Amino acid sequence: MHAPHYTRTAKSLHWLMALMILGLLALGFYMSDLPLSPQKLQYYSWHKWAGVSVFLLVWLRLLWRLTHRPPALPDSMPRHMQWAAHAGHFVLYVLMIAIPLSGWLMSSAKGVPTVWFGVLPIPDLIGKDKALGKSLAELHEALNIGLLVLISGHAAAAFFHHFFHKDDTLRRMLPAR
Repeated sequence: MHAPHYTRTAKSLHWLMALMILGLLALGFYMSDLPLSPQKLQYYSWHKWAGVSVFLLVWLRLLWRLTHRPPALPDSMPRHMQWAAHAGHFVLYVLMIAIPLSGWLMSSAKGVPTVWFGVLPIPDLIGKDKALGKSLAELHEALNIGLLVLISGHAAAAFFHHFFHKDDTLRRMLPAR
């Protein structure tokens, strides 16, 4: 049997990662057009630190989800909407793994080391290759644009259920019930 709402841990991970990912998106789009400067390099370091953190948190979140079943979708929800909800969540998880991985590969290919919080060096996944680094940068940006579109759809669907279907879909993930 499914619980009627998400666990406190699931909610905490959801909102923590939502804030981190939105912050990463904002910082990533902002910093990419800045001229080269010490400040831009600092932003890139922060972006990479947070990206590594999201990459680790998504695995923790997946482990939690596999060991704690999420609440069932409302019985009143049509099958095509249930399918869309499951597909959307699946793609969100794929992107939460693929985006930091593409950033890590890009940094490796560009020969720019990642040192998590300035303390823990993260090993390169591939050797230095300038052309591959450029392609991975384009992939990283495209994946992030896709994530932004998916997040917008995710939020719109939650509000649609809340205001039009008047079901519990949104409330069961809110921090306070």
